[in-house]
Amino acid sequence: MNREAPAAVDRTRIAVYPGTFDPITNGHIDLVSRAAPLFERIVVGVAESPRKGPAFTVEERVELARRALAEFDNVEVRGFSSLLAHFVADVGGGVLLRGLRAVSDFEYEFQMASMNRHLIPEVETLFLTPAEQYSFISSSLVREIARLGGDVAGFVHPAVAAALAHKWSRPPR
Repeated sequence: MNREAPAAVDRTRIAVYPGTFDPITNGHIDLVSRAAPLFERIVVGVAESPRKGPAFTVEERVELARRALAEFDNVEVRGFSSLLAHFVADVGGGVLLRGLRAVSDFEYEFQMASMNRHLIPEVETLFLTPAEQYSFISSSLVREIARLGGDVAGFVHPAVAAALAHKWSRPPR
């Protein structure tokens, strides 16, 4: 009898949704809402990503994600600065969640899934698409709109809109 089989099955009940989340958007929240019923636990992994030059610190992004995802009982938000494969192992994940907004996302996501399959072969990647009304939203577009004084309330959680307004010293609209 193979004693390792139950552990492998248990790992598939924990999904890891990694990203920079600078900031978390309604598209990210929509993806979590679609995945939450499918898994026992989802760990949203907020990558430090210093080479991307994020507008918010990893601590700020973790706090904003926690506030935006507070309604989901089975979702935990953690920051990480390690290799994703190590983070997934640390939290006991068996599934990587990735969002695909458009065909243009596919090539990069396919490359990442292939690399992750090489680094952590016991972990599967699951691609989900957001609802159509969120398919055009990206964190970089939201940051740019907010930086230039535009209204981002329809694209992010109210706490995120307030943080963006504060970041660029503007009252939220």
